[in-house]
Amino acid sequence: MPSAPTPDNAAEDSDESLMLRYAAGDIAAFDTLYARHELGVWRYVFRSVRVQAVADDLLQDVWFAVARSAPTYTVSARFKTWLFTMAHNRLVDHFRSARHHVSIDASDDEDSPGIGDTLAADSGFGPLRRLESSEQAAALIAAVERLPREQREAFLLQAEAGLSVDEIAAATGVNFETAKSRLRYARNSLRQQLQEFA
Repeated sequence: MPSAPTPDNAAEDSDESLMLRYAAGDIAAFDTLYARHELGVWRYVFRSVRVQAVADDLLQDVWFAVARSAPTYTVSARFKTWLFTMAHNRLVDHFRSARHHVSIDASDDEDSPGIGDTLAADSGFGPLRRLESSEQAAALIAAVERLPREQREAFLLQAEAGLSVDEIAAATGVNFETAKSRLRYARNSLRQQLQEFA
């Protein structure tokens, strides 16, 4: 699992300008990007695969892909959208190659990020960001895991990455209406499951 992000000394630099600086050879710019986004990408990947070792490997693959793509990087969208598109593509490759599913009985390590932390982004799912108990947190995690993969992915891209519906559509390679629909179904399903829990 990645470490918590360090204080950002280059807060005034946009992600896009940092990536362009890295492409020009500024290694410190990459370090800043990594510190900003490592944990969010890891959470998105981990909530998708539910196995820490696999998430760690996929995270490494994503950042290697960022490094390899630097020479051809152009600003055509927000860096965050571009980054989470890469993470999405790594997940698609992983699920294609691992046709069998690993156990969903993930251990509850104290080192694992808490659901209150992982749903900190403005997902439009306000009550979930103020969970009052570990039982509620566990119920939410279980509910997210029960979502169909496409719905879970749309929800996590918004909750973990803070992407807009347009950006979710771009990251997953679908049109706006499909992304919006997946997100709506995910939210409705989560609300229903959590009402049953309450």
